[in-house]
Amino acid sequence: MPVTARRRPAAPPKRSFLDKAAYVAAPGTVVLGLLYYFGNQYNEAYYRSFGVPLSDLPLSIQGVLARSPQALFFPVWVLLVCGLIALLALGRLGHALARPENERRRRTAYRSLLAVGLLLGIVGGYPVFFRDDLLTFLPASWPRLLLPPLVVALGVTLAFFAIQVRLGQHDPGRRSARVRDADRLWLVAGALLLGMLTLSLFYGVSRYAAMAGEAQAKVDADDGMKRSPAVELHSRLRLVHHAQGIEFEDLGAGAGPYRYQYRGF
Repeated sequence: MPVTARRRPAAPPKRSFLDKAAYVAAPGTVVLGLLYYFGNQYNEAYYRSFGVPLSDLPLSIQGVLARSPQALFFPVWVLLVCGLIALLALGRLGHALARPENERRRRTAYRSLLAVGLLLGIVGGYPVFFRDDLLTFLPASWPRLLLPPLVVALGVTLAFFAIQVRLGQHDPGRRSARVRDADRLWLVAGALLLGMLTLSLFYGVSRYAAMAGEAQAKVDADDGMKRSPAVELHSRLRLVHHAQGIEFEDLGAGAGPYRYQYRGF
């Protein structure tokens, strides 16, 4: 009886140094891009409060990145704490529902969580993004800016958890092609929910960065800008400001594009 030699499985191709570096460089590039964007939002709101266009200030990339912690620390800290609490609570609930004897409770739970999550994420959250007057009863500070994305994040988290519970049901017929197709649709819905979560958090942090820049500008103006050195400012446009003791001079069209001179800032 002939003996056939078993073929060894092909060894996986070795990754080059550039392939390995891409796993590190790509996330790092995204993080740096986000830090630059939020730092730029902070700087733009800060200098806009003094009537200075940010385009007239050649800030370096390092200068923009240096302002990003002031715009990100508090909202990211709030999101991490809230996310930790939500994940611990949902993890305990998921552990209880994972038992086979709780199959009926699992079905009721995922339907209820999905309905509540969609209600919070879509009906309760997104209208607030386009109607700031709906939250006028809150202080005009971080609660009014962070509450809408937190509501959306909570709703999306509940809906995503409901999908995970739905896919983890102990159903003997889940191997059929029809059920597998339905599971793929649930997975697509989960991916869309993650996209909604990302957009809502990005929007909320961006608004907070602008608010933090304006608030810091007011603090510095009330303090007399003691922490900042005096500068002589040349601008292409007439500046609208409310600072006291500023000397203004129009150098005329012959002085070039930066004809307006300000001293005392």
